[in-house]
Amino acid sequence: MSSSVAEKVREIIAEQAVLDTEDVKPEATLEELGIDSLGLVESIFAIEEAFDIQVPFNANDPSESDFDISNVAAIIGAVEKLVAEQERAAGG
Repeated sequence: MSSSVAEKVREIIAEQAVLDTEDVKPEATLEELGIDSLGLVESIFAIEEAFDIQVPFNANDPSESDFDISNVAAIIGAVEKLVAEQERAAGG
């Protein structure tokens, strides 16, 4: 797990949940952190902006998305994958 990606994702989620970054544990679900559907969408937008990536997430039907939001660790893993794909596509 890339520590910089993981830390930034945790910071974004913590900001949405109004928590300290240390309180955002990898096994925690967004629901457990108090993030509702609007907070989720705002988190996705913040992640896209922070990493300059396009997250395959359908806010109208999250279960149909290829982006795993089951817990913080899954979100971090999905973001790391998208960042790596973007870097490969950019020739980096």
